[in-house]
Amino acid sequence: MVMMGLGVFRFGISNGAYQTLRRTAPYRWGKVERIGRMPALQYLGPDTQDLGIEGVIYPHFKGGLRQVELMRAKAGTGAPHMMVDGLGFVFHRWVITSVEERKSHFLRDGAPRKIEFALNLQSYGPDMGLASVSLGSLF
Repeated sequence: MVMMGLGVFRFGISNGAYQTLRRTAPYRWGKVERIGRMPALQYLGPDTQDLGIEGVIYPHFKGGLRQVELMRAKAGTGAPHMMVDGLGFVFHRWVITSVEERKSHFLRDGAPRKIEFALNLQSYGPDMGLASVSLGSLF
């Protein structure tokens, strides 16, 4: 069962299940100075969205020790990745901006019994620029 797919990486109960998903959608407002009055705000449009995913991996139960390493490798490609949740909602393209890993409950050989992870992502945005838009669609 897949909870979420980020490119080819799959989050699920058997590998890298996440417990929290935080999404922030900021909006840009510019300050317009006015003489003798308080400044007015002008809406400039949406800003880059942030997404945080936190989870726990029990490597001896399911998935193994290399899952966070695979997340870092995915981040290191420098490419945006499509994200789709298990219900079919398409989040579009995102880039991984950081990967955090915390290991605990170690065995005698140093292998962790618990790995906590946190991913931070930002929305990539569409690639369509004004050069690919016809002038007729602007008016």
